[in-house]
Amino acid sequence: MRLSDFTVLTFDCYGTLIDWEAGIAAALRPLVARGGSERPRDEVLASFARHESAQEAETPGMVYADLLARVHGRIAAEWGIAATEAEHRAFARSIADWPAFPDTPGALAYLKRYFKLVILSNVDRAGIAASIPRLGVAFDAVHTAEEIGSYKPDPRNFRHLIAALGRQGHAPGDILHVAQSLYHDHVPANACGLASAWIDRRQGRGGGATPAAPPAVRWDFRFASLAELADAHRDEHG
Repeated sequence: MRLSDFTVLTFDCYGTLIDWEAGIAAALRPLVARGGSERPRDEVLASFARHESAQEAETPGMVYADLLARVHGRIAAEWGIAATEAEHRAFARSIADWPAFPDTPGALAYLKRYFKLVILSNVDRAGIAASIPRLGVAFDAVHTAEEIGSYKPDPRNFRHLIAALGRQGHAPGDILHVAQSLYHDHVPANACGLASAWIDRRQGRGGGATPAAPPAVRWDFRFASLAELADAHRDEHG
């Protein structure tokens, strides 16, 4: 299997293109500071992962900004810290400040020359719109949980993606799904028969802002960064 076998790259955005762990950790810093004791970054991210995935399962139709506010409240309660609704909302608005990974714009600019580029994200349209300028390219389509009515890893999101691309003449075999999260993306991509490329941003370290995936999860390509994927495609072209 070669990267050039595909004509469409579909991307998770947050964790793959946008450094959501840096953004989340920064946005939770005020809450951590008010707790009176320093918490390790991975402990903070693990709390987020646990509460975000639980909230998405409980309220699959909730817009992501509202869901993030709810998650902030859950984390504050778990840590025994009083927090206001305004603070919950400020955390939700922090999406606009989450940075792109340094390699993202250049890699996307290269890949745009060869592939149709599509986003499949759990973040709502307003959040995506705030992040797109950091990515440096125009995407051919953006699909979000807001319009689909469920959150990844629900396979429904991938079925929606496949159907939308099918209406444009793209078969599932034309699609390579590119994502960091084994839990949110590779597991349902496996279930829906899509090939996938793992962007292993944590370089083999588990944890972070993503729940653990089952050991049976698989992928077709593995790269440490999006730049490495672009380089691999460049090498195929000699």
